[in-house]
Amino acid sequence: MSQITFSTPPLIGRDDELARLTGELERARRGEARAVLVAGDAGVGKTRVLDEVARRAADSGTTVVTGHCVDLGDVGLPYLPFTEILGVLAADQRFADILAAHPVVDRLLGGGTGSERDPDGRLRLFEGVAGLLADLADLAPLLLVLEDLHWADQSSRDLLRFLLSRGVLQRSAGGVPTHRLAVFASYRADDLHRRHPLRPLLAELVRLPSVERLELRPLGDSDVTRLVRALEDRPLPDDTVRHIVERAEGNAFYAEELVAATDSAAGGMPSGLADLLLIRVEQLSDTAQQVLRTAAVAGRRVGHDLLRDAVQLPEDELESALREAVGRQLLVPGDGDTYSFRHALAREAVYADLLPGERSRLHGAFARLLAARGLTEDSAAERAHHYRESHDLPEALAASLEAAAQAHRVGAPAEELRHLEAALDLWSSVSPAERPSGEGVERVTLTLRASAAAAHAGDAHRAVSLTRAALAGVGEDADSELAARVRYTLAGNLMSVDSLTAAFAYSSEALAMIPAEPPSRTWVWAAATHVMAARQVGADETALRVARQALRVAEELRVPDARADLLISLAALEGGRRTREGRERLREARELARGAGHATVEMRALFNLAVGCFESGDLQECLPLLDEGLERARRAGLLSSPYPLEMRYLRLLVLYTLGRWDECLRAAAEAEALPGAGGFAAGPALYVALARGDAGAVGRARALLEGPFDWMGTLVAGIALTDAAALRGDPEEAVERMRSTVAALTDDAGNRPDVAIRLAALCLAAVADRAVELRLSGDTARVNRWTDTAAELVELARALAERGGTGDAQGPEGVAWLARAEAEWVRAVSGPDSAAWERAVAAFSYGDVYERARCQLRFAEALLAAERRAEAAVQARETRETAVRLGAGPLLERIDALIRRGRLADASPGGDRTSPLTAREQDVLRLLALGRSNRQIGEELFITGKTASVHVSNILAKLGAASRTEAVAIAYREGLITPEPTASG
Repeated sequence: MSQITFSTPPLIGRDDELARLTGELERARRGEARAVLVAGDAGVGKTRVLDEVARRAADSGTTVVTGHCVDLGDVGLPYLPFTEILGVLAADQRFADILAAHPVVDRLLGGGTGSERDPDGRLRLFEGVAGLLADLADLAPLLLVLEDLHWADQSSRDLLRFLLSRGVLQRSAGGVPTHRLAVFASYRADDLHRRHPLRPLLAELVRLPSVERLELRPLGDSDVTRLVRALEDRPLPDDTVRHIVERAEGNAFYAEELVAATDSAAGGMPSGLADLLLIRVEQLSDTAQQVLRTAAVAGRRVGHDLLRDAVQLPEDELESALREAVGRQLLVPGDGDTYSFRHALAREAVYADLLPGERSRLHGAFARLLAARGLTEDSAAERAHHYRESHDLPEALAASLEAAAQAHRVGAPAEELRHLEAALDLWSSVSPAERPSGEGVERVTLTLRASAAAAHAGDAHRAVSLTRAALAGVGEDADSELAARVRYTLAGNLMSVDSLTAAFAYSSEALAMIPAEPPSRTWVWAAATHVMAARQVGADETALRVARQALRVAEELRVPDARADLLISLAALEGGRRTREGRERLREARELARGAGHATVEMRALFNLAVGCFESGDLQECLPLLDEGLERARRAGLLSSPYPLEMRYLRLLVLYTLGRWDECLRAAAEAEALPGAGGFAAGPALYVALARGDAGAVGRARALLEGPFDWMGTLVAGIALTDAAALRGDPEEAVERMRSTVAALTDDAGNRPDVAIRLAALCLAAVADRAVELRLSGDTARVNRWTDTAAELVELARALAERGGTGDAQGPEGVAWLARAEAEWVRAVSGPDSAAWERAVAAFSYGDVYERARCQLRFAEALLAAERRAEAAVQARETRETAVRLGAGPLLERIDALIRRGRLADASPGGDRTSPLTAREQDVLRLLALGRSNRQIGEELFITGKTASVHVSNILAKLGAASRTEAVAIAYREGLITPEPTASG
């Protein structure tokens, strides 16, 4: 007979809450009775958190008993959760003697003869329960869990008040804690309307010194994303995940229900969830339900005046209905006389429950009311929505175009794209006579505008698709300038998705469609695009010729932004952006673009200036330029467009290279809000994660390879996955990953990317390790195989360094990676060479802190092999200091192993060795060893419990420990702490 199993959803995003509850439990275990009132909306995860705490408590020897309150309407069963608890205890023989000594057990379970007419009987019952719990807590630490307190009967509420205020939580006269007891009680915050009987009790209890309140707030979007992906074995599309996250609004239960319904109709809601959400609505009066249905048509938020005009009720009836909906916590008052639904899914459920005719009628009413009020910054988008849902398509088209124009003015490309696509969808359904008129209001130009909005919103593939649609709409009799503009726009978008040959073909067509004489702005921009496309396919002579000609025309026509764009291209074509002349041209371009108000060209100039600094090894000079470029993008609403995405990546790369890893990780957190194709921007955070031993980094790197091809995403994933394979000693995987990455990044002209030098060096590290290992075992045949591979890799690196992937000489970074590749190659074929490693260390001294330290480790090994022990100790000590500062656990393990193996006394990890921990972390570690909780640590060190939790996490990461206990054991073993003296000592 098969057994059905149910999987428990993973607990995600509740580390702080768990730490706090565990801290309270630890205090109770030491004899300080505690209570926590756990509040949160339905479905937010209260039961899941309490279940996890209960499991941990039971594992540590605590007795855990749970009582549930049940919604039985006005006629509740008295003491229901407590009778459930006593029933569980009575079924356990361990507690038989204690229960037998307390008559209150029989009384509550229905077997006693106590008289309720006794005026003191109720007090004796309460004292009896308190005494029973105290005796149980004396036997073993006790955790009492009360679920769903909002449904508790009056008797249970009174008993709880007694227990927490006068019973088992009270201290003795001397203030000494007396009971090893914790009470954790949960309730739904969204069920507590103003007259709810639990409200006065909560207000009373939270004032008690032994009682705390813990609110479980909605999960953050990143945590809901992790939860959604963990709930499904099959990978869900990014759009599906994003839609679920938006609708769930941090509610774990809603997210689970929406995931379970992913195979249902698009945009639908699970029927069970809808029924659950509508239960509270159906408890309202008919008038309040009418108001709520009207508000649902308005959207998530509605103004009081607009709702009044739409619902057409007398003011006193409307206010009464609103007070009822607010009291039941279905609507929440907001600023500016507005009301919003407490949760978006509640609004969805009410809206879905409307009859079709009712829905259409109300949408029409809102559209007409908004139109009568005149144009505002956001009314066009609302009117477009209401007109469309009321099936007034001509008005919906006109309002969609107004909304798109407004979004463009305020720098909101994603919203602009949405409104333009809505207009394009409506276009064919509206007769020509009813369509809006005006310049640029026709299908091809609207499609071009939509493609520009998609590009600015970071959706390059959508931009290509829309521009292709525009091209398909250009007839043979179309204006040649429009036809050319469509083609060079398509060329620019194709370059963004690395379709370079096609881009060059379309830019060539565009340029051929417009005569150079007489000069025109369209020809200048077609030429500027053609210059970029020609350079991408290696046609530098063509690019240079057209750029010089177009620059003259741009100057003649006084088109400063086109002139700026051409100067940027010429800076790369004539000498490169690392030269003084090249940078001067880029600065001139920046000023021209700024004066013309062309944000995209200005950002291109700033990006190229920053890249030139990076390639020259002037890392510190990069950051102000990148900050300036990102601020310009923010002001223009273009943070998701191509150049800002690359600037984000470069900024993180600079921080990573300089060893400012914590800053890098903080900046990378912003990338969660980026479009899917912009995931590469947080790439350097993956490099940090790998260096710190984060096992999840490989999965995150592989995710960058999902979906349509992205050049930068492939580059980042290639670096991370090649290095990961090398770190785990897998040369086969490292070489395979390097080859596939180089092949994917090689352009149509056969130019291999400069990053291949770095990839080759990373591979050579693993290849050399394998060759050294095989040489020691005497396996000559396999040694030869790997030395042949090493020769292939170093030749690739040399060839690229000699001519550069784009024809430019290598900067300091490329020189350093080549030096490392050479040193690893020598190690593979003949053993460690101190001179080669000394050159590699010097090469990375331009500013790459981590790679310099990795080379120093190899340098120390080579010095030891040459019996230059004192010099080896110096390198080892410096490497260790860097590894500790960066939190690079794997590197720290390797250097410590070398120090022990080489007996490098001055850098030995024993005795007075340098600790990998900061002074504050040493203090936290000492208290960890004494068994303190995060909260206790915070109290003793005058920091918050959350800060203490962060310190504990850092300690675990630096020591490579999976638990607090293991961290303490490692610390004792490594001599980081010494045992505390005992009283007998």
